[in-house]
Amino acid sequence: MAGPVVAAAVILSGRSLIPDINDSKKLSHKTRERLFDEILQDCLAFGVGIRSSQYIDKYGIVEATFSAMRIALEMLALKGCPPGFVVVDGFPVPGLEIPQEAVIRGDSLVASVACASIVAKVTRDRIMTKYSELYPDYGFSAHKGYCTKGHRAKLTSLGPCPIHRRSFSPVRDKARERKPGDNARTR
Repeated sequence: MAGPVVAAAVILSGRSLIPDINDSKKLSHKTRERLFDEILQDCLAFGVGIRSSQYIDKYGIVEATFSAMRIALEMLALKGCPPGFVVVDGFPVPGLEIPQEAVIRGDSLVASVACASIVAKVTRDRIMTKYSELYPDYGFSAHKGYCTKGHRAKLTSLGPCPIHRRSFSPVRDKARERKPGDNARTR
C-alpha cells in the first residue's frame, strides 16, 4: 500500500554457488540480508530499478513493475554487462528487445532470478526503513508498506502519507474519508 516497486537483475558467474538461495519471500530477514551481501560480492553484475508510489499511481502497478524491470536491465548495460538473454519471474516484459523467457515461480526455480528477488526485496525493505524515519507514526520499518492489519490501522487513524499508493483501494478509500487539509505529519 506504500512505497516504491523495486526490481533487480543479477548476472551470476558460471561458478556461483551461493547456499540457501531461494525466493526472497521464503527467507528470513536475517538470511536475506546475509545473502544480499554474498550475491553482490559473487555476481558479475547487478542492476536495480525503482518506481515511486506516484509513478505507480499514474501508470498502474503492472506497468511500474515492468518499467522497474527494464531499468534494472539498463543498469546492467550501463555497468558494461548487457545481458544477451533474460529469465523473468512471472510474465514476459513488454517492449524488451532482449530475448527472454518468463518462468512462473522463477524466484524458486532459477538461481539468478532468486538472487534478483533477494536484491530487490532487501533494497525495498531498506528504503521503507528509511521512510519509517521520515514518517515514524506509520511503522514502515515493521510492515514495509504491505497491507497488514497494523498498517491498515495506522492508515485509518492517520490517513495516507505522501508515499502511500493512492490508486490502491485501501489507501484511496481512507484518503476520501480524510478532511481537506489533513496531512500526515513528518519530523
